[in-house]
Amino acid sequence: MLTRKQHELLVYLNKRIEETGISPSFEDMKNALGLKSKSGIHRHLTSLVERGFVERLPNRARAIRVVRKPEEAAATVDNSSPGQWGALIDLPFYGTIAAGTPIEAIQHESFIKVPPTMNLGTGSGEHFALKIQGDSMIDAGILDGDMGIFRRQQTAESGQIVVAFIDGREATLKRFRPQADSIQLLPENKDLEPIVVHPSQLQIQGIMKGLYRTTIY
Repeated sequence: MLTRKQHELLVYLNKRIEETGISPSFEDMKNALGLKSKSGIHRHLTSLVERGFVERLPNRARAIRVVRKPEEAAATVDNSSPGQWGALIDLPFYGTIAAGTPIEAIQHESFIKVPPTMNLGTGSGEHFALKIQGDSMIDAGILDGDMGIFRRQQTAESGQIVVAFIDGREATLKRFRPQADSIQLLPENKDLEPIVVHPSQLQIQGIMKGLYRTTIY
């Protein structure tokens, strides 16, 4: 899971490299993200390298390669200064989902308010929220107690983080990786093993689009 600026930088890098074949300069990156100094770019780029989204190629100037595409990451919004956001947006809240061993899906619906900086857009499908429980996605920056924001859909691309229902009764949050005759649901925790299911056992309910953190760690 990336901060919003890290995610913006990853999107920009991926687009520029696909269009031109070379990575942009630090000045270009600074201007694209609206930052006042290059030190912020150095900091965000270092975080992307540490999290495995980009790598620097040795002995080459301005040599950056995108390893993991932007769609494999969702941006985080921290609730540190809510007054700066203006009017909040109501999203359906469906309870708690495990980022660990699957639990029974909680269906009780209420609403939560999220800031418009989530940039959910219009006409892009229904969005909803689930509270994250467990630690199996901590290496993706998804922590126990975080609020995940999802777009409701029944399909996903390889590498996306999904709400997965197993056998129609258990829900879990994992990275989606289809195989020839099975589906791997991958944790982002080196101490845990993937969940492997037959495609007939799995129903995707949504893909993660962002993270709303109401607790500062």
